[in-house]
Amino acid sequence: MQNHLLTWILFSPTVAALVLLLLPKNRPALLRWFALLSSLVPLGLTLVVWAQFDGSAGFQFEEKVSWYAALNASYHLGVDGISLPMVLLTTLLTPLALLASFNVEERVQPYLFLFLLLETGMLGVFLALDLLLFFVFWEVGLVPMYFIIQQWGGKNRNYASLKFMLFTIGGSLGLLLATQLMGAATGTFDLTELYRIWPRLQTLNLPIGWSIGTVKAVAFWAFVVAFAVKVPVWPFHTWLPDAHTEAPTAGSMILAGVLLKLGAYGFLRLVLPLYPAEAKQFAGWLAGLAAAAIVFGALAAFGQRDFKRLVAYSSINHMGFVVLAVAAAAKASNSAADALSANLALNGAVMQMFSHGLSAAGMFFLVGVIYDRTHTRDLEEFGGLYAVLPVYGSVLMFTTMGALGLPGLSGFVAEFLVLRGAWPLLMVATAISLIGLFFTGAYLLKALYKVLQGPLNERWVGKLKDMNRRELVVIAPLMALMLALGVWPAWLLEMINRAVALWF
Repeated sequence: MQNHLLTWILFSPTVAALVLLLLPKNRPALLRWFALLSSLVPLGLTLVVWAQFDGSAGFQFEEKVSWYAALNASYHLGVDGISLPMVLLTTLLTPLALLASFNVEERVQPYLFLFLLLETGMLGVFLALDLLLFFVFWEVGLVPMYFIIQQWGGKNRNYASLKFMLFTIGGSLGLLLATQLMGAATGTFDLTELYRIWPRLQTLNLPIGWSIGTVKAVAFWAFVVAFAVKVPVWPFHTWLPDAHTEAPTAGSMILAGVLLKLGAYGFLRLVLPLYPAEAKQFAGWLAGLAAAAIVFGALAAFGQRDFKRLVAYSSINHMGFVVLAVAAAAKASNSAADALSANLALNGAVMQMFSHGLSAAGMFFLVGVIYDRTHTRDLEEFGGLYAVLPVYGSVLMFTTMGALGLPGLSGFVAEFLVLRGAWPLLMVATAISLIGLFFTGAYLLKALYKVLQGPLNERWVGKLKDMNRRELVVIAPLMALMLALGVWPAWLLEMINRAVALWF
């Protein structure tokens, strides 16, 4: 087992999903507890990997077996200081989302089955070191989330799930074609080989009729669009508010906490190392898209009355900082000052991915908690609820401050590093992004005021119960990690920094 830890992490949720189908579907409590306990297995194994991980090395715990010999594609897994935090985030949020789903009453067995399959799809993206295998898991993660939204979502779930699927498949089409092109041109899909071969490839022995420069530019944008849709970056973002609004609470937690990170991870794992020249050439475009996402995401969030849509647009705002860091790293020259700035920005990007996963999952869960009690998400229907729900109000304020980037919590560390690194390299885009940062405070404080402060809406007096024990167990680990990363970020940043120094 020691030599196959990553395989156990990757496929234990799938094994659990298949066993789940053999359990009696008329015993929902058994199904829920089996799924929850099974989801703790990959988390425990991830902690074992974390304890044994050597931050000074590159990819570790590698497994490589020939998979599709005719194409020279392999089952190649490995982790480094960039992917391992994302694996931990995935294996942590999945059991919390399953625990948050204990109030799901309809078709419990297929719901839990899809969640466990979804975990394997997400983990596969972070663990794959073969480009074709990466694409397979990239697509695998779409199907369970589509059905989770379509079957257990709100009244517009058919529209939202179809839009989610069409956008992501549309972006993935270019990714597939570019992947095939790279494999045909180099004779391999192995990422460790592609990192060495593809950026230096000067000739293309394929009957395309394009120059190698044109081919690389087209493939670069195919990758960028696929990952930009997933992040999502403006103007590819329109699927996200609808998907979040209609998804069940646990679906929104995973969608914001992990699935959006797949696109950001693609920028870091594939775009920057495989296309350094093209990324540098188009760094200004990436910076413009990032700044637009930060500003427009914040403004759109500020204009929402629906609490869940406000949090959904906030994800566009926050993930824009990751793309800004990518653009800054792409723009950097070989000078020592630029290298330091790029290093800071990329450290902030990975930290932002982890931090936002915690705060966004927490915010969507808290929206679900208040919706379960009031059956409304209209901010104008709340007001003064801190007097009625003091525990919920305290938790919501803490989580909102984490999303806001209050010093002492994880969001501050992440966004400070991104802005500090991006400023010398992309001064105009960073300055524009700070406008979005200002409105981040505005829309989050607006949400707090509308829900907790102001005159008490007498409609809710004596009718609402505060958070129960199960709900507190769901949110407590997220709050603890937000605080731990804000007070002592070194335990994660040291791992990230060593990986960034090795690869960039």
